[in-house]
Amino acid sequence: MSAIITLLPLFAPHGTVIENPLTLLHLRTFLPKITFTHMFDPKNKDHLMIGGIADDEAELIPLLSIQDEENINKEDVPKELSILPLRNTVLFPGVVIPITVGRDKSITLIKDAYKSNKIIGVVSQKDTNIEDPGFNDLNKIGTVATIIKMLRMPDGNTTIIIQGKRRFSLVEVTQTEPYLRAKVEPLAESKAPVNEKEFSALVDSLKDISLQIITQSPQIPSEASFAIRNIESPGFLINFISSNMTLDVSKKQGLLEIVDLKERAKKVLEYLTLELQMLELKNQIQSKVKVDLDKQQREYF
Repeated sequence: MSAIITLLPLFAPHGTVIENPLTLLHLRTFLPKITFTHMFDPKNKDHLMIGGIADDEAELIPLLSIQDEENINKEDVPKELSILPLRNTVLFPGVVIPITVGRDKSITLIKDAYKSNKIIGVVSQKDTNIEDPGFNDLNKIGTVATIIKMLRMPDGNTTIIIQGKRRFSLVEVTQTEPYLRAKVEPLAESKAPVNEKEFSALVDSLKDISLQIITQSPQIPSEASFAIRNIESPGFLINFISSNMTLDVSKKQGLLEIVDLKERAKKVLEYLTLELQMLELKNQIQSKVKVDLDKQQREYF
């Protein structure tokens, strides 16, 4: 898998709009039966639209702008949240991801939250093998999330589309049944440095390397380049790339826990550079093998 895109098995009803452009590309790659009638909402180029499955419901989720990010950072975080453990991923602020919910506790939590304010706390597990994680099995830094949509899958599973809001730290557990609830403390978000050349260079480098990875990865749709180029918020760009990189959960969690945005950007750039180097090496090896095979075939015939 590449550093920028992973395939996500998500059923998307007609008219559903996904904020994350690469999520749309995941869908189109993974579910060829879905007809994508619009890459962008013709009325608003800042929206992405998925169509093709008979469902008249429409829902618009705008791409995250700098102002949107500032508004999210001003939102109040409840003092207590229902906690949804994530086994194999980390949710970053602003990013929209689909999650397949299979545990009974998690399904009950999602149903209760969806009927109320749709606000939950999302925290990754320390050990992905634990089936019923308790408070001490979770990382201490998580992300407030809004449930955008809940979907019933053909196989009986429940998939939710959630958007990350603000980061928080777990303080203490207040409830264990029928699911975890805990007191939380919001974490202040570091603002992007204004008119700082080094930070601007970091952001430009993140975009450049991401675009190189997309160019050298045939499995990534070319529209991914458009997504990267058109993210205007540096903070969201860093979170967006962090979410879509092929990293293990512990490293993604480490990125989430870095408070300073500039330091987080440096770490993301480090991981991206390594990914590009590995991709270039893999392509060189494959190219050499192809040349050798072609030569052998010519000599044989």
